[in-house]
Amino acid sequence: MRLRDELPVDHRLATVYRYGAGLCGVILLVFGCLGFADRLSPFDTDGTRIAGLSTNGLLSLISVVVGLVLICGAVVGGNVASTLNMVVGTLFLISGFAHLVVLDRSGNILDFGMTNVVFTFVMALLILTFGMYGRVSSRLPHDNPYWRRRHPREAARESLAARRRARQAELAASPGTRTTPADPPAHRRA
Repeated sequence: MRLRDELPVDHRLATVYRYGAGLCGVILLVFGCLGFADRLSPFDTDGTRIAGLSTNGLLSLISVVVGLVLICGAVVGGNVASTLNMVVGTLFLISGFAHLVVLDRSGNILDFGMTNVVFTFVMALLILTFGMYGRVSSRLPHDNPYWRRRHPREAARESLAARRRARQAELAASPGTRTTPADPPAHRRA
């Protein structure tokens, strides 16, 4: 199974994945660029704050890189954006828990404070939501490619029934075809 085969390129879910990755990428990119604008030292842990979050040069660099990766995922779109959102969201979640452990310790090289941890968890949930939208739910619509992947027999039956209805509608719309089998031929009616 290839990722590109799982979701059609023009499916409406691709728009959600694309905008989600782009929005989160821009937020991280702006935060990182604001850190670079203040010319922060890479490993400074003196509590320099930008947009209410403590930061240093290394955190700004990581924010810019992750923001650019998300924006690139938004440009590609589709399954790439969805999968990238899920991976980055999971990494943010892990980072939030890891920084809870090193908060106020010497291992806190990114100068995380409690507001950073909360921001990391919020971004993780936002990015994960965009990545999992339409993929993980108990009530996916039947035209959803993920539902079709999970229920192949039902999807095949629905597809066959739809083809039959389309064929019947095509035959009914064709000129010169009989619509009901009970109609007598034209030469016998007279």
